[in-house]
Amino acid sequence: MENLESLLAGLRAAGEQTRLRILALCARGEWSVSELTKMLGQSQPRVSRHLKLMVEAGLLERMPEGAQVYFRISDQASGSKLAQALVSLIPESDSGLQRDLSQLQQVREARTKRAQDYFQQVAKSWETIRSMHVPQQQLEDALLEVVGSEPVGDLLDIGTGTGRMLEIFADRVTRGVGVDLSSGMLAVARTNIDRTGLTHMHARQGDMYHLPIDDDSIDLAILHLVLHYSDDPTEVIREASRVLRTDGRLIVVDFAAHSEEYLRSEFEHRRLGFSDDEIYQYLIAAGISELEDTRQLVGDPLTVKIWMARKTDNLLAIRSRRKFATTAGN
Repeated sequence: MENLESLLAGLRAAGEQTRLRILALCARGEWSVSELTKMLGQSQPRVSRHLKLMVEAGLLERMPEGAQVYFRISDQASGSKLAQALVSLIPESDSGLQRDLSQLQQVREARTKRAQDYFQQVAKSWETIRSMHVPQQQLEDALLEVVGSEPVGDLLDIGTGTGRMLEIFADRVTRGVGVDLSSGMLAVARTNIDRTGLTHMHARQGDMYHLPIDDDSIDLAILHLVLHYSDDPTEVIREASRVLRTDGRLIVVDFAAHSEEYLRSEFEHRRLGFSDDEIYQYLIAAGISELEDTRQLVGDPLTVKIWMARKTDNLLAIRSRRKFATTAGN
């Protein structure tokens, strides 16, 4: 923590039985006030007061999501190390903790049921689109190859959907966040994160044009089959560039330009794929360097492409982009 006073403030905030119980639960996932109320068997106003104290002390992170607010132990908040240390000291055999964990499992099962009900509504359209391009496993293998085996640091999955990108990169990143506008899809993502025990991954509600992420805080950002839903791809990639650190990478996975016009009316696609030149122009406008890698996975009738670029302050790269832009404009 920053100093002795903030350490003492964190200890005071945690120094109460219910608040220790909340820390133990929030170390195992991110929960809404209503979910914590059910687990703890206490009133919502009382639980809310405890949460407020711990957020102010930097022990917990507060994440608004529409009418709901979720809480978790953040790995970046000022008191996160203290919170994690305190949780590690709680005996697993404690009878009170075991009762809370039993309630936690019931909440998880209710989440899973809601997520499954929602996904049943969208599953048909997902399967239809998937049948039109290469198998998902082939695409995921190609993505893993493009990223490489070196540790990544901080990952952002924009338009996370089911959270699948968080799962496949979990063993390569220090921390991952999936952002999606749909509360229904976030429920699916959270269920999958809970199921796989990925406590260093979490989901947040947000718009791809206005990401709830700090500037210069991400090492790898992924747009996996979401850019074709955008009315303004340039703004989406510019926003992704904002959150990338210098030398951070952006991966765009989307369809090559195609003529399947019915995807607009039946599946809400705004764009019928993209050409290499279009993606390059978006990157130039966002201040990202030239493409480092491009892959093509041919399907029937849709071909999936992977474009990877790196954000750089390199002057030669900037001049190269300006030259390209001038030539393209003539």
